[in-house]
Amino acid sequence: MEQDNQQPTSTHRAGFVNIVGNPNVGKSTLSNRLVGERLSIITSKAQTTRHRIMGIVNGPDYQIVFSDTPGVLKPKFKLQESMLEYSNSALIDADVLLYVTDVIETPTKNQEFLDKVAREKIPILLVINKIDLLKGNDDLMALIDKWKQLLPTAEVFPTSATENFNVDNLMARIVELLPESPPYFGKDALTDRSSRFFVTEIIREKILLTYDKEVPYATQVLVEKYTESDTAIHIMAVIYVERDSQKGIIIGHQGRKLKHVGIEARKDIEKFFDKRVYLELYVKVERDWRNQENKLRAFGYIE
Repeated sequence: MEQDNQQPTSTHRAGFVNIVGNPNVGKSTLSNRLVGERLSIITSKAQTTRHRIMGIVNGPDYQIVFSDTPGVLKPKFKLQESMLEYSNSALIDADVLLYVTDVIETPTKNQEFLDKVAREKIPILLVINKIDLLKGNDDLMALIDKWKQLLPTAEVFPTSATENFNVDNLMARIVELLPESPPYFGKDALTDRSSRFFVTEIIREKILLTYDKEVPYATQVLVEKYTESDTAIHIMAVIYVERDSQKGIIIGHQGRKLKHVGIEARKDIEKFFDKRVYLELYVKVERDWRNQENKLRAFGYIE
């Protein structure tokens, strides 16, 4: 009798894990931790993330497609309507949902969206972030009890994304919950976004860090020229603002502010691509672009 020497094939798992929640709870920091790469920009300002940013993690027998989404908010502009649409769509196509909150925000801050999450039939992992800010275990247990009433089917993971606390356990549970499936992307893929996209995000991060009040929210970056060789990248990008006064603020006295943004952005772009970068920045006025559908389409917010 002929012996069968074939080894049993191991099961491959793959799925979409979408990260949702209110602004400023640390979704992007957590996403970057889980992916292991700095794909989402991070600032202390609300509404830093405007797009749905995909990060792909590959193991020998699994592939996780993470999506970082904008914080849920009540829209004031067409731009924010498209941002909310990213968050709502994340409830539809997820295999596992990560609802991220923190120890500071009021649990019922956005009840309407929370009710949608509670109705989901897919596995929900409730991530209570920033627990390093709590004084004791009693405060954490009280918070967990409160959230258990709001999302009774959710598994709770107290974490600190900045301190990398309990992120490994969260990751292990995500892998366990993935459905059996072949990979959706090549096993060497990291994201579905283009190089130009990450350039615009890095420049936008520096704008958020450099300017105050409404100005950074009224800006959009568009890469108009991107030429890459083996050793260097030449980039020409335009920063769009909504008013002439904002253009003056972005440029600054004798162009110093814009120069500062360019220097800081170039450093991070070089680090991201591991190449020398030549970056030219210009500023243009595009009035009320946040409410113009054709501009939002050109900027990639509407498909």
